[in-house]
Amino acid sequence: MSNKQKILIVDDDENIAELISLYLTKECFETQIVHDGEAALQTFDRFEPDLMLLDLMLPGIDGYQVCREVRAKSQTPIIMLSAKGEVFDKVLGLELGADDYMEKPFDSKELVARVKAVLRRYRPVMQEKPDGSAIKKVDYPDLSINLTNYSVLYNGQIIDMPPKELELLYFLASSPNQVFTREQLLDHIWGYEYIGDTRTVDVHIKRLREKINDHDSWRIATVWGIGYKFETT
Repeated sequence: MSNKQKILIVDDDENIAELISLYLTKECFETQIVHDGEAALQTFDRFEPDLMLLDLMLPGIDGYQVCREVRAKSQTPIIMLSAKGEVFDKVLGLELGADDYMEKPFDSKELVARVKAVLRRYRPVMQEKPDGSAIKKVDYPDLSINLTNYSVLYNGQIIDMPPKELELLYFLASSPNQVFTREQLLDHIWGYEYIGDTRTVDVHIKRLREKINDHDSWRIATVWGIGYKFETT
């Protein structure tokens, strides 16, 4: 079985796709190419890539929708590729869950560098108990969040947190750089049956920030007018 990291290339321009594949293959990545959104979604489940390079202007299902559907089921990193250079297009792509955005035409060395950089970013680490069951834990520099035993270790010290604060922190940190609306956070942490408003989320974020300061490598970031994300660099 190959130990190479797998890159799914989604671009309707066959020449560009083949060129990208050539660059990445030389860097010892395994690649697969598809040319439309529907094929991207089908191949994603079968190929199980470590990263997706996703063109926005695709026939049928466009790149934005592909990103939405992938993000609904997976945290696999996505780098969007587009000839559109407007700020709106970049912001929209990132808000939908893309990890990076590159304008066409791009330099091959920069593309490879960005792929490697995104793959290096922190991701949740699933450990195992002696009985083989998973430990729900994420680790970042100076921060460890363990949902299995409801503990947070910050700068070498145990931080006391009510369950909902810890669950909120774990949920955000488990999906680095993904933006969540206040409504989504209410649904995930408090449940659909919860009777409340989005200020509940703001209050809990405020309490988390009082206990955990921004780090050089990560922070709880506000995305104005939308919600929050656990931002890593």
